[in-house]
Amino acid sequence: MTTNSSAIKLTDQHVLGNYRRFPIALSKGKGMYVWDESGNKYLDFVAGIAVDALGHCHPDIVKAIKQQAGTLMHVSNLYHIPRQAELARQLTRHCFADKVFFCNSGTEANEAAIKLARKVMFDRGQPKRIEIITTLASFHGRTLGALSATGQNKMKQGFGPMLPGFKHVPFGDLKAIEKSITSKTCAVMIEPVQGETGVNTASKNFFQNLKRLCKKKKVLLIFDEVQTGMGRTGHLFAHQGIGMKPDIMTLAKGLGGGMPIGALLTTDELAASLGPGTHGTTFGGNPLACASALAVLKIISAKSFLKQVRDKGIFFKKELQKLGDRHAVIKKIRGEGLMIGVDLTLPTPAVSTECLRRGALVNAIAPHTLRFIPPLIATRKDIEKLISILEKSIVSVMKETGSS
Repeated sequence: MTTNSSAIKLTDQHVLGNYRRFPIALSKGKGMYVWDESGNKYLDFVAGIAVDALGHCHPDIVKAIKQQAGTLMHVSNLYHIPRQAELARQLTRHCFADKVFFCNSGTEANEAAIKLARKVMFDRGQPKRIEIITTLASFHGRTLGALSATGQNKMKQGFGPMLPGFKHVPFGDLKAIEKSITSKTCAVMIEPVQGETGVNTASKNFFQNLKRLCKKKKVLLIFDEVQTGMGRTGHLFAHQGIGMKPDIMTLAKGLGGGMPIGALLTTDELAASLGPGTHGTTFGGNPLACASALAVLKIISAKSFLKQVRDKGIFFKKELQKLGDRHAVIKKIRGEGLMIGVDLTLPTPAVSTECLRRGALVNAIAPHTLRFIPPLIATRKDIEKLISILEKSIVSVMKETGSS
């Protein structure tokens, strides 16, 4: 890998240094691959952090964006937007929801969910019910409200005080949630799979019982499907694979296939609490982003496509297990569909750096955890190639660290 990038120098000089970036500047992408400015090619198993659900420059998405860009890009929500209306119709056709609010990102969708949950209780004559229960190791976004909901103290340091009204309990612990529900609780907000802290999973039984508990206690259930939605787990939405329905769902990432768009989905009954003037956004649901999302949804919602994601996820985990049988550095493999976490005894930043050197992008989500969230179009050959690069990288790091 060789780099000689003016973009890196310009970034260092002029862009805020709040990201730890790899020393490459990506300038082109197609399908499962991206290229940097020096012409180096990389197999992408990060997908823009689960955003590029159909890979890079998918022809259907490119076509939709080009056509829309030549027609109308932005008008604001002062007016009706045909593409937005059609996207809302298609999304609700595929899930429990009746209404959709469009925004620009996952954190904005979660902010909207927090506001909706509190407003519903206010409208029901219970204004003191403002508390939301979330889970430890969760991630709901970087804005102050979503950050307050997030169950990771390390992300909050220096930004306090956090907003009041949030309780954090262990993920997957139904008894802890039940114990935390009081007369002040309005909602439980949870990820079907915790993506940002290592692809942590809980049982279907837990989520089904959580739904029953929320219904019994008259508490709203919010599913943060920003990362798990849009086919990532092998179901269009993860709650469908679990076999239950939340009251509110948030989406982003893969929804736009590379274009920034987020969404809150809910029922007619709950949506009535966000009437004119209660919430809004300038850019949310603009024609360009919605055109891209429509192209994405048309492909991903196909049953045959989703089955392939599930099958490839099973294949991927089996190949990782074989790798673990060959090298006793893999401690645990978990995940659903093409959202997989792997715990290693090795330092994963070193492994991801070695993978980069050998031509693959992987995500070291924690000191000893790798996260794989490739484009959903990944083939078995792509997975086998990634495994080959990963194995060589592991062997190299084992030699460097003296591990066996």
